[in-house]
Amino acid sequence: MNGPTPRLEILADRIHDNARAIVAQCSDHGIQVAAVTKVLHAHPALLRALDDTGIAMLADSRLQNLRRIAETGSSLPTLLLRAPGRHDIDATVQLADISLNSSLITMTALSEAAVRAGTRHGVIIMVDVGDLREGVWPDHLVDVVSAAATLPGIDVRGIGTNLACYGGVQPSVENMTRLVHLRNLARDATGLELGLISGGNSANLPLMMSGDMPSEINHLRVGEAIILGRNTLDRSAWPGTRQDTVEVVSEIIELERKPSIPLGRTGEDAFGQHVTFTDRGVRLRAICNLGRQDVNPSDLTPIDPGHIVLGASSDHLIVDVTDSVSPVEIGTEVRFRPTYAGLLSTATSSAVWKGAATPQAL
Repeated sequence: MNGPTPRLEILADRIHDNARAIVAQCSDHGIQVAAVTKVLHAHPALLRALDDTGIAMLADSRLQNLRRIAETGSSLPTLLLRAPGRHDIDATVQLADISLNSSLITMTALSEAAVRAGTRHGVIIMVDVGDLREGVWPDHLVDVVSAAATLPGIDVRGIGTNLACYGGVQPSVENMTRLVHLRNLARDATGLELGLISGGNSANLPLMMSGDMPSEINHLRVGEAIILGRNTLDRSAWPGTRQDTVEVVSEIIELERKPSIPLGRTGEDAFGQHVTFTDRGVRLRAICNLGRQDVNPSDLTPIDPGHIVLGASSDHLIVDVTDSVSPVEIGTEVRFRPTYAGLLSTATSSAVWKGAATPQAL
């Protein structure tokens, strides 16, 4: 694909294959998959890639992304991953079939909005089993579920948890078994079915594949493993998936031989950091039209093995291209594979063009 730079190229066919592979793996363990679209800002190319893959629902943390999903006419249920703020209640009921919640105040507001809209809204009540992000503390769960069950217009679909995000706590037999136990306590206390137990995200896949995931866990929210083909516990390649699914493309706007060490007295850079430089002598340095406004340079890996990312200012990415495998000149496109964080940044940057690409174009 040729186009403006900087840009983010999405290889939809490869993401499609990744999604099918992970859905099949999860299905073998009785788990349905909510495909998380947020890292690509619910781009239409991603939504098309997820068609006909067997996913059970589309999930995102931002209402504007759920609106984009709605505009495609998708028939899949939608899940809001972040509890809505008070000004987003009506839009949540309009755009999400289900939302993750931990506050009875918020669920009460959702109940009122659902009644006004003449509809019903599903909730999965989140419980914190150790990662210390969102979730009711376990000893409050039964009370919260019992109260939510009385709210008109609300269907309490089940409970869930999140791991390996804020605290980095890994999914384990112990914390997943605890989640099942808490569901059973809430079920016994309320008489609700609480059929969904949403055990977590891509980080749960290794436990699932080991065969040690409790069989009652029947729902996962999977994003990075589908889109980047990564085991999120160590960023290794996930079995059955490809990792060459997205590329960040920039363009060389200056090409000069320069010393490796700045000349003169140095202090803080534009971002308040003291940068350490390695003296490699005089090198051929490319300045590309991509900056920290768009992505942290440490989140980019050059596809050309002869390129070295040296750093970036807000608007300029500096790359050592002395040992470039391919010829370089002004206007040459330089390609990178982003980390999850790098993909999130470039996908949400208004200055980075996004679009589908074909393998042949790459």
